[in-house]
Amino acid sequence: MPTSTSSFAGESKHGGTRQRRQVAATDKAESFSEKANLKRSKHKNRPLWKRLARFSLKHRWTIPLVPLIAFILAYLLNPTESNIVHPFLFLSYKFEQPGSQSPQYGKGLWDIAFVLLYTIVLSFTRELIMQEFLRPLSIHYGIKSKAKQLRYMEQMYTVIYFGLMGPLGLYVMRHSVPEVWYFNTPGMYASFPHRSHDAMFKFYYLFQAAYWAQQALVMILGLEKPRKDFKELVVHHVVTLALIGLSYRFHFTYMGIAVYVTHDVSDFFLAVGKSLQYTDSSFVPPAFAVCVSSWIYLRHYINLCILASLLPGGAFQTVGPYELNWETQQYKCWISQIITFALLACLQALNLFWLYCLGRSVYRFLVYRVAKDDRSEDEEDVTGEN
Repeated sequence: MPTSTSSFAGESKHGGTRQRRQVAATDKAESFSEKANLKRSKHKNRPLWKRLARFSLKHRWTIPLVPLIAFILAYLLNPTESNIVHPFLFLSYKFEQPGSQSPQYGKGLWDIAFVLLYTIVLSFTRELIMQEFLRPLSIHYGIKSKAKQLRYMEQMYTVIYFGLMGPLGLYVMRHSVPEVWYFNTPGMYASFPHRSHDAMFKFYYLFQAAYWAQQALVMILGLEKPRKDFKELVVHHVVTLALIGLSYRFHFTYMGIAVYVTHDVSDFFLAVGKSLQYTDSSFVPPAFAVCVSSWIYLRHYINLCILASLLPGGAFQTVGPYELNWETQQYKCWISQIITFALLACLQALNLFWLYCLGRSVYRFLVYRVAKDDRSEDEEDVTGEN
């Protein structure tokens, strides 16, 4: 009998413990539910503008979307060339040139408006693609660190952009300016000055200008964590924008498209290799082999050929007119020769520096099996989200 009583007492004790735990769990659940309801209630009671502001901060692609919608609606009110919004959305200075199979487009200040709007377009597409598509992809591949997710998203966006623009640049070079195909340096100066282009060439050139303007904004606004080579990157952006602006204004676009293509294609392969690093792919070694090969061939061999054409006695001087004449817009002269050579030489020096960094990364991977971008800071200490 004592044993039975003891057993009953033990069961009562354990039963009481279970009841207390159940009550505590119920209270906790009710408390959590009340807090959630209170949070939802507060959210609903917030003014609409605060809710929209909160949403836009969480989904940053909505910020550039607003002016884009405004421009489109403004154009739809009067969808003609007389609409002030037209030059922002479409190419300007169209004219028919005798002997040309397609309309030609001249150059002017309204081209700046086109670049400005498409800088906003690229800001929208960058944020939308990175946040809504590439972030889930990084999680799918098991990338847990916020910093590594951000780097992966940046590199994959680069893969997407240059995966499209690289082939497009080659297509434009082949069909719009066949005299420049395949990086034919004398063809870059033949029939100078090149004051007009077909629609495809002009769109490509200005759209690329918008991309680099948008990249400069990314750097200025700090949307990407600075790397070890931040100073070199600043110089690169300044030189690139100077080359784009001056080549367009002074009609050296045939040379410009060659520089565009060589950098776009090599950037594509570099971004592919770095993206594969973050997913621990077995394709990293062959990807970096292709990356290094394309980098040396395109950024160094081809661009050194272009630089050689700018030396005294090169194609810059010997092919086509060589004089300064503001009335005929003839700018292929000794002044532009020095400026162009200096800017391209600076770009070449930066590319040599990055080739050195790339070589260090490849060496560490081959010898120590450490796959890490030599330019990056420690990626584990970043908690910010894109």
